[in-house]
Amino acid sequence: MEAITSIKPVLAVSVSLVFILLIIANRKRPNLREGSTFLAAIIKLGIVASMIPAVLGNKELVYNLIDVLPGIGIAFRVDSLGLLFALVSSSLWIVTSAYSIGYMRGLKEHSQTRYFCFFALALSATVGVAFSANLLTLYLFYEMLSFATYPLVTHHQDMESRSSGRKYLLYIVGTSVGLVLPAMLICYNMTGTLEFSMQGIFAGTEHKATITVLLLMLVLGFAKVAIMPLHSWLPAAMVAPTPVSALLHAVAVVKVGAFSVLRVLTGVFGINLLTNLHLGTVICYIAAFTVLAASLIALSQDGLKRRLAFSTIGQLSYIVLGVALLSPKGMIGGMLHIAMHAFGKITLFFCAGAIFVATGKKNISEMVGIGKRMPVTMIAFFIGSLSVIGLPPCGGFISKWNLVLGTLEADQMVMLFVLLGSSMLNAAYFFPIVYKAFFCTPEEAMFENKVEEAPIWCVAPLVLTAVASIVLFFYPQPFLRLARMTVAGMLGG
Repeated sequence: MEAITSIKPVLAVSVSLVFILLIIANRKRPNLREGSTFLAAIIKLGIVASMIPAVLGNKELVYNLIDVLPGIGIAFRVDSLGLLFALVSSSLWIVTSAYSIGYMRGLKEHSQTRYFCFFALALSATVGVAFSANLLTLYLFYEMLSFATYPLVTHHQDMESRSSGRKYLLYIVGTSVGLVLPAMLICYNMTGTLEFSMQGIFAGTEHKATITVLLLMLVLGFAKVAIMPLHSWLPAAMVAPTPVSALLHAVAVVKVGAFSVLRVLTGVFGINLLTNLHLGTVICYIAAFTVLAASLIALSQDGLKRRLAFSTIGQLSYIVLGVALLSPKGMIGGMLHIAMHAFGKITLFFCAGAIFVATGKKNISEMVGIGKRMPVTMIAFFIGSLSVIGLPPCGGFISKWNLVLGTLEADQMVMLFVLLGSSMLNAAYFFPIVYKAFFCTPEEAMFENKVEEAPIWCVAPLVLTAVASIVLFFYPQPFLRLARMTVAGMLGG
């Protein structure tokens, strides 16, 4: 694969950092402040999209910023997997920014300038993770994201949000410092490099026990992926405003965790080493437990955002499980699920926020008959549910179809039943919400039979992402092509 030196990855990372100054400068002029946010998001997406032709042409864009130690530095590399993730995050930043206007203004939230500044900082860190050329660069941007999202999680500044914020940092920073950092030092000591490679960085002669411990340290250390038992920070973070929850669950934080684990599996250890040592199966069972346990817990949650939070925990492990299958279809399905789950889940969170803005309701038991008052919102919720469950005509079907085929390729029948069983559990905790929203008796309905949606800035983004979920079923490109390119490169095809 040809490497081309280009400043574009640095520009994609830094554009939102520069625009933070404009956001602060316009803090007393909300329209200009949000206009700066939109402009930054559009420029970032434009820079990321401009790299598609080169990557699809089997080229990599690289840029070495600074050398830290021999064989390691702060460096960027745009390959097919990184571009896939960057496209998802940068495109959804635009719709999340639009939604934030309706939500934050609709509820007259305080500290909106601070909110938009840290939102921009978080997206800069996210793209930095996507374009990292080595484990050190990825680690630095991973930590940057942790601290950038802390003020967003604790936005309300009350006792509950501060307690949740402490838990948030304890889990995601504690694990990265306690597990990832020492594992990274050990890897560098053993190999002399931290550069991601299609074949991994190990020679294959190391002791299996050493490789197994390092693998578990890195997989569990990137706790943003919320693999059990390091998951409870995610439901706790639901005290944040709903646009932040959408950022956490679909655009940035949890997907950075999943992406980091994918980089570790494929770029640090490599498919051949994991296959030879049968370590993919170990990760599969850890992910499978998380998928099933999170789905079962979601069934018992009455708070809509908490149900969505536990759903996210399970869905993230689909991504890890798919790559850990080490079969071509499984890896394609896992990588593709980054995009498909993002559009479906962000739709669901947008709907939850719109319901809260319009009615003040947070609990599912209080939403009986809400489909008659907010039909557009609840239809979008139904579409988002279909995508997360993995049913046509939504994009989630494409990724889960590949995951199922991947279990057959890998001859992992247990994982096949895990995927099918968890999809039925997904339906069990989503469909009753939709059914009770539309099909209830007049006596059961808690809302008057009149249409009264949330403000247009809340409704338009959720309609857009719901439509995108359907479009991705019929046209999953370029995400599918990028995933296939990534897998072909790993397998030497």
